[in-house]
Amino acid sequence: MYPGGSAVMLRRVSSQIGRLLFRRTFRNLQQTCTEALFSTSSMSAEAVRARAGSPIKVSLTDSAGRGVFTTRSIGSGELIHTAKPLVTHPSLALSDQVCCYCLKKLDKDGSSGSFSSLKGEDGTSYCFCSEECRDVSKACCEVESKADWSLYHDHCRAQGLKYPLMVKRFACMVISGAASADDLGILQPARLLPGAVSQVSDSSDYHNILAVGFNARSIRCETQQVLDNLDKANDDDDKFHNGRKETGLKYVAEMFLMEEEFELLKRTLLKAQIDERLTGCILYHRFLTKQWYMGVLARIRINAFRVELVATSYKDLLVSATASVAAQAAVGNALYMLPSFYNHDCDPNTHIVWIDSAFAKLKALRHIEEGEELRICYLDASMDCDARQKLLSEGFGFQCRCFRCLSHD
Repeated sequence: MYPGGSAVMLRRVSSQIGRLLFRRTFRNLQQTCTEALFSTSSMSAEAVRARAGSPIKVSLTDSAGRGVFTTRSIGSGELIHTAKPLVTHPSLALSDQVCCYCLKKLDKDGSSGSFSSLKGEDGTSYCFCSEECRDVSKACCEVESKADWSLYHDHCRAQGLKYPLMVKRFACMVISGAASADDLGILQPARLLPGAVSQVSDSSDYHNILAVGFNARSIRCETQQVLDNLDKANDDDDKFHNGRKETGLKYVAEMFLMEEEFELLKRTLLKAQIDERLTGCILYHRFLTKQWYMGVLARIRINAFRVELVATSYKDLLVSATASVAAQAAVGNALYMLPSFYNHDCDPNTHIVWIDSAFAKLKALRHIEEGEELRICYLDASMDCDARQKLLSEGFGFQCRCFRCLSHD
């Protein structure tokens, strides 16, 4: 065994285990999707048997990594599969008005089944719509409620952030034993790419952020290195290089903000001194590193969905209209496993809908042939091409080359 051989062997074994877990995960996901699709179907037994088997599979695409493909033809309007969220977090303004887990709206009179609630150290309400949602979230919320999140929430409100809230929730899930620290490791990307800098958009914003970072001497080594490389660029460079420099500065400002958020999260949890009887991992502080935080945040930012419930009554329409004006149309955000593997297309064949909770339904927008890739649209498909490209580049870090974009539609 040559020096370092044991480490190499360990990485090989870990890789083999990872591939095995990948196969098992998607085998279970496909089985779950099939059961969800046919369990409430009104089709005859013969039709069910004829169409038995999962309608989807996860495979590699030619240019976009992993994708979801059909294993049979799917009719227009057909329910392809459903999905329960792995992680959710309600909008801060609605924390006492929606279920803590499924994000279902709760009537003020309690008629919708506000099953129980829990008050946190900072006064935050953890409400549930059913016994099932309470049982799923109980361990996590008991841990989360022991900490005072006032400063963390104030920071998120001031910066207009939502994804750090989901990282906070996931960290509490790990601490409670409801999840493993590497449960999201199968999702991509593992780190935030320089192109995806949606959190800092205005040039004055990121220059102010960098100024604060330097004055506080809190710019870390890796971000300082990026700045040093950027300083080598000449001010007389052409627009392309100037554009790269601006993107780099935004990226550094983004990294600085994330470092601030991580330190705030860690201090809040350590200050809470959570009773070990509530934790599933007694040494929970060991997994909570900056690298872990950055990786989880990157995966959540790219894969989380903004949950907007379908209005089912005139009252819901009024509430939705009011919320849209106040920029609070979403009840919260949710992260899923299988829907995270759907790639983007500005002319999608599939869409995701939420009726009354974060339990997602993916339905076909048109007839889809067997073997065709299922794609959803990550943004408002009615936007013009330039606006779509800008949002996809800044928000997701890629340039769309679908038929609509190539034809500049």
